[in-house]
Amino acid sequence: MTETRISIETFKQNLQPDFRHGGGMGELGSCAEAEPFALQVTDDSMEPEFAKGCIILIDPTGIARDGAYVFAVDHQGEYIFRQLRIFDGRHILAALNENYPFIEISGLDRVEGVITQRAGKRRSYHKRYDQ
Repeated sequence: MTETRISIETFKQNLQPDFRHGGGMGELGSCAEAEPFALQVTDDSMEPEFAKGCIILIDPTGIARDGAYVFAVDHQGEYIFRQLRIFDGRHILAALNENYPFIEISGLDRVEGVITQRAGKRRSYHKRYDQ
């Protein structure tokens, strides 16, 4: 079982040119940083809720609260998709698959976006998380 993490530089290099040069995530100066974007889930760390291969929609302006699914920067400086859990002022990124460890982050400033939707091959798999 291998966990997928994406280095920030690799992620930014693979973005559309308008987004990459227009400010981007974590940098002020462009409305592009507020645009939702989609990514494909590439491992089983968030199963059963998010199957490998499904598409998730991430809103950089979404409100991160306890229990939200988030796209965040971990302590190694890499992007990761997890569920945010907040206990006694501690911010934990938790995989739904119990074979993956919890990751503690310094705070909500490490959250780059909130997952608002998932989509798959069948319409019945589509689900919203922002309601």
